[in-house]
Amino acid sequence: MPVVTHEQIIDALRPVEDPELRRSIVDLGMVRDVRIGDDGVVGVLIALTVAGCPLRNEIQNRVGGAVTQVAGVTGFTLDFTVMTDQEREELRAKLGGGHSHAPAQGGHGHAEGKAVPFNEPGNKTRPLLISSGKGGVGKSSVTVNLAVALASQGYSVGIVDADIYGYSVPRMLGTDRDPVVIDDMLIPPENHGVRCISIGYFVPEGQAIIWRGPLLHKALEQVLADVFWDDPDFLLIDMPPGTGDIALSLSQYLPRAEVYVVTTPQPAAQKVAALSAAMAAKVNLPVKGIIENMSWFTGDDGTQYEIFGSGGGQALADDLGVPLLGKLPLVPELREGGDNGNPITVAHPESEVAQAFQAIARRIATELKSKKIFSAALKVN
Repeated sequence: MPVVTHEQIIDALRPVEDPELRRSIVDLGMVRDVRIGDDGVVGVLIALTVAGCPLRNEIQNRVGGAVTQVAGVTGFTLDFTVMTDQEREELRAKLGGGHSHAPAQGGHGHAEGKAVPFNEPGNKTRPLLISSGKGGVGKSSVTVNLAVALASQGYSVGIVDADIYGYSVPRMLGTDRDPVVIDDMLIPPENHGVRCISIGYFVPEGQAIIWRGPLLHKALEQVLADVFWDDPDFLLIDMPPGTGDIALSLSQYLPRAEVYVVTTPQPAAQKVAALSAAMAAKVNLPVKGIIENMSWFTGDDGTQYEIFGSGGGQALADDLGVPLLGKLPLVPELREGGDNGNPITVAHPESEVAQAFQAIARRIATELKSKKIFSAALKVN
């Protein structure tokens, strides 16, 4: 029987990633001890980031699967310990989470000395503000399904549920666990390949949020600066409807953000949606495209009924000189997916609506990608 060595076990564990941090458990210092018996039974001690880690079973499965593949291993045992406060602080620094407390440069993208990582030179993340002029146009549904579509195309994606008073993204995305806290850093839960943070994780269900400007500003600062986003390709922000303090704060925190406006074909909705675009112009954020939701309903006989009229999305796009990225039909499955946490882009990927989301995602990812290059070497003296 082959002799199992310590180096073989470590090499086998190196590709194993912590499911939340997406880093090797070896590189993170989570592998604390490896014991190899004469009979080929291997014992491993893993240090969890926090007590009661919600993904403990997943880590156990990954570690066990890796160790038992090593030739000569006849059995496997796994024990857990928990990192100390000092070890968690060191882990945060290793992950780059410590930068949120560093002073930001200039007048944008920071408050009270906290830097927003998405504004640092060379950062690859594209922040997408998904906005609407009024509620009820399906903005949050569009945000979630667009995020899932981007993730299915191989991009790393996060969502900030910035609709503080009407948060709904956790339910729509189906994230059923709270964020994990490491030191002062939050690890957002993930589902369908999308990470998400929302005020909904921190207040009892059914409790109304009654905050004024300064509290809103502080909350947004924390979800942008104190959350371990791990530099995703896209960060979608589900904006509250209309214009107000949150939109103004986000324009300061994310001066490189792109704005995408969701409307319905109804002329009244289109006129109100134009106000979101007007505010974006005032704070120097580019509106990159329009998404028309609830464009039509198809009856059992195949007839398309334009319940909310027609042409509103195209008219708004023409007025702003930007493309109409897509038109989404009104279907019950879109609402059902939002209610049960299984977005239509996952539950019915071949449906007309899901394919429309995929097409919009491809256009955003490729056609509308900025040609600007942000470099630390580019400075204005």
